[in-house]
Amino acid sequence: MPVFKYKGMNPAGKAVSGIRNADNPRVLRSALRKEGIFLTEVHQEKAAKPGQGKPSARRKRVTTAELAVLTRQLATLLHAGVTLVESLSALVDQVDNDHLKLVLSQVKQRVNEGSSLADSMGQHPKVFPHLYCNMVKAGESSGALDVVLNRLADFTEGQARLRSKIIGTLTYPAIMIVIGIGILTLLIVVVIPKITKIFEDMHATLPLPTRILLAASDFLSSYWWAVLLVLIAAGFAFRAYTRTENGSVRWDRFKLEMPIFGSIVRMLSISRFARTLSTLLTSGVPLLGSLHIVRNIVNNRVLASAIDDARESITEGESIANPLKRSGEFPPLVIHMIAVGERTGQLETMLEHVAKSYEDQAENRINALTALLEPLMIVFMGGAVGFMVLSILLPILQLNEFAR
Repeated sequence: MPVFKYKGMNPAGKAVSGIRNADNPRVLRSALRKEGIFLTEVHQEKAAKPGQGKPSARRKRVTTAELAVLTRQLATLLHAGVTLVESLSALVDQVDNDHLKLVLSQVKQRVNEGSSLADSMGQHPKVFPHLYCNMVKAGESSGALDVVLNRLADFTEGQARLRSKIIGTLTYPAIMIVIGIGILTLLIVVVIPKITKIFEDMHATLPLPTRILLAASDFLSSYWWAVLLVLIAAGFAFRAYTRTENGSVRWDRFKLEMPIFGSIVRMLSISRFARTLSTLLTSGVPLLGSLHIVRNIVNNRVLASAIDDARESITEGESIANPLKRSGEFPPLVIHMIAVGERTGQLETMLEHVAKSYEDQAENRINALTALLEPLMIVFMGGAVGFMVLSILLPILQLNEFAR
């Protein structure tokens, strides 16, 4: 069924707009008239080409929270016995995000034409990731789509909660760092030059801290644009290097091995690997297919290579634990729990325990670092300001000595 974007006036004289399915503009006009809306403008939205995933509606990002709510609502409707097409129609009317509304309308249209839900969603990879579509496909194949969608909603909500916790924990220190650097730069570039004008007529040799401060102030005042250009160029160069094959691997390896933060990055990657693999296996996705999906979820070339090696070993009849152990990238506890899960037939449960354990460890480590960062920032700012005050007071004290 075609999708139309319309504008009109409601009985109160206010402008309204939206997206609606209808056989043709005449049917749409009639339906809206029954709702008291006088149609002023209507045009048909073009369907996205396969794999394109870019509807012509005004672009608006679909958040993880919106996708989780959508998934939960769809699961509830299907569990209540509502048909898939009717459920999608209800969701089209329910969502507020215009972009998501248009995407759902196009998914509904393809389902109505005989496509599967997974294939229809697969045409919009920006909204429905590869992981999402594979789980939906497994649910359709097993005849338990509502159950799989509930698991998918739990997984999506869990990932959103973890991400929000990490972002919320790191936001305050990041703001403090930015503000601190800004204040120091302002003092050096604007305030210090005005104060140090009193030293220009001095014939005595200035103390070393004062000379360092004056040199830094003169350099930043005169060449701030050069510093800015160097930073921008360095940023572009770093980005270009990390997009190369060798650079990407080296950067991902550094992220796993860097002091303090490397262990946190590894914990988060392993928890994402374990939880995603557990969710896929529980939903009925085969092990090899699940590992192929998970390798892209970890977002690290080093760990992805270890997972690829595990997939190849599994095709040759080996267990999943041994190749992961040989890679040296997964902690012994993870390997042991995976091995136990394979022997007992409870791999999904063991992976869930691994994910929960490493998520908690990563969160505790981040909280501890955040608590430590605040006093360190205070000490750093105090030291920097103290150095500036000392650099200004030393020449003044020196002048007093000469005056005596």
